[in-house]
Parts: sequence; structure tokens; C-alpha cells
Amino acid sequence: MRFDIITIFPDIFDSYFNESILARARKNNLIKIKIHSLRDYAADKRKTVDDTPYGGGAGMILKIEPIYRALVKIVGKSKLKCFRNKIGNNPKKSRKTRIILLSAKGKKFDQAMARKFSKLDRIIFVCGRYEGVDERAARYLCDEEISIGNYVLTGGELPAMVMIDAIARLIPGTLGNIESLKEESFATGPKSEKKRGMEYPQYTKPKIFSPDKKTNWRAPKVLLSGNHGMIKKWRENKKR
Repeated sequence: MRFDIITIFPDIFDSYFNESILARARKNNLIKIKIHSLRDYAADKRKTVDDTPYGGGAGMILKIEPIYRALVKIVGKSKLKCFRNKIGNNPKKSRKTRIILLSAKGKKFDQAMARKFSKLDRIIFVCGRYEGVDERAARYLCDEEISIGNYVLTGGELPAMVMIDAIARLIPGTLGNIESLKEESFATGPKSEKKRGMEYPQYTKPKIFSPDKKTNWRAPKVLLSGNHGMIKKWRENKKR
């Protein structure tokens, strides 16, 4: 699967994507991540990508022109929402690519959305900044507008990392132990199953931890019993 990120701060992503599970997934060609600097698509010498809002107001707004040029260069004009039905385009192939604008007013990202996106071939993220993005980008160019929560961040770079992490780990082969996906928080099974809640509590060695002579923090005895039926029942009861 391929992820493209359009941003005015391309260096933000290096440390996170080059470590741990995502780095291994990239090395194994399970995912590809390409960062694109929005300023490379500005038309003037100063590489201007923002301007003051029409109607007045605080802050600056990302301009539609560089976003449009970047998307045309990266994914092609035929994939843009406004042209999809006008150009001879393969609808089935188009459904495997999504262009996502990251902004505070978008639809809230969740695990079900991550699972749906993990079936795609390609996702292009447009990272908002400052006071927002010209509304025409959401209306004519991007397929969806998404937020990762009911709070405001300084830009869409962190949401892009969060979404890529959540989506990539659902791609077969990214995680070594597929069973962990079945038991983790917000996991969903077949349609006949109810949505699972949060994960049950987990413990590991030592059996007893004593921060001082009068205090003993013990792992639950049932987890040490070897009785798998009792352990399963305990875990189901402890899910929140």
C-alpha cells in the first residue's frame, strides 16, 4: 500500500516512519510512504502557499492552487473528485485510491475507518495548517475530510502519522502476531459478532512487585493458574 503526504513541513515525518514496525513494513515493501513539500508546487519565487482569508479574520489560509498542482502531479487529474466523472476513468480503480484532507472539522477517525482504508491501494493525505485550507480543496479535490479527535492541532502532520500507523498495522504482514489484532481494543470481527470493547488488563513478570517493604502489587492468581477456560472468562469480564 502507498501513502503520499502533502505538507509544508516534510522533515517532521522522518524519525517516526524510520523506526519500529513501520520501518520494518517499509523495508519489507508492505507499505510505501512518500512525503511531498507543498512549497515545491507554489508558483512564485517566495514559494507562497498561504494567504489572508476573504472576509477578514485571524491567521492565514492554505491556497488551493499549490494543492491542486501537487495532487495533479502526484496522483493525476483523473483521480480528483471534480474530474472523476468527466474524464475517461476506471471507477473500480478510482475506488482503490482516496485523497484525504486532514482538518479539525472533518469526520472523526476510528478503527472501523482504519480497517476500511487498509483495503485500499493508495491514500494521499493533504495536511492542513494555520487557520485552515481553502474550502474548495475539500469540495472539489479531496474525497474525504477527516479529524482524529475533538481538539485542535497546529497542523495535519500528526493526524497523518496517527492514521498511517493505525491503517498500516492492519495490512497483512505488518504485525508478526496476527492474533493480537483480534484481541486488541476496538477490534471488530465478522458482522454477526458484536463490536468488542476495550482490551482486558495485561500483566507480566514478576508475580509480585514491591515498591517498598509494606507494599505488594500482585498479578491476578487466575492468570497464573494455567486454567485457560477461567482465564478467558476473567478476561471477558474485565473488558471495558
